[in-house]
Amino acid sequence: VGTGTVVDKKGIQKYQQGIRERAKNRIAGGEILRVEAHPIPEHPRPWRVKDRATLIGDAAGYVTKCSGEGIYFAAKSGRMCAESIITRTEMGTRMVDDRDLFDYINKFDAQYGPTYIVLDLLQKLFYTSDAARESFVDLCEEKYVQEVTFDSYLYKTVQGNNPIGDIALLGKTLSSLVKNNTSKPAPMRELV
Repeated sequence: VGTGTVVDKKGIQKYQQGIRERAKNRIAGGEILRVEAHPIPEHPRPWRVKDRATLIGDAAGYVTKCSGEGIYFAAKSGRMCAESIITRTEMGTRMVDDRDLFDYINKFDAQYGPTYIVLDLLQKLFYTSDAARESFVDLCEEKYVQEVTFDSYLYKTVQGNNPIGDIALLGKTLSSLVKNNTSKPAPMRELV
């Protein structure tokens, strides 16, 4: 069983122990072949090119915050890298160098960099306290937030581009943060 999390290695070890505890009756007498655990790379790596080698996918840190999605970005970065290599090496008639690989990095960052920045900001704003998480829940009830979230997830880039909707969302965000940070938490709602 592979284990991935956004917390540090000690947190991963705690989760692994929890898995072993829950599965102990089914794995009794079994042999542990190898224990592996790695934090999920949530940020594009500061360097992704070294000489004639480059990182793509999870190795490059192309996992989105909040959703943890990485399959699309792994495939997309691999394709973009291959296309850059083919083009920049004149269909393979000359050896690839780091400048050729930076072409892919620059194109990937231009197309998807804003998505990572927005998701990083959202995580820093809304995943820091219970009050902030409650504010996030409040915002998720908004139709505009649902539309922007769906479109952003579908098209893999930050959507919106409705200045009036964005300003209204900013106002709702600020008022929700103030409300949830200055008042007693509301009682649990029952799902119907």
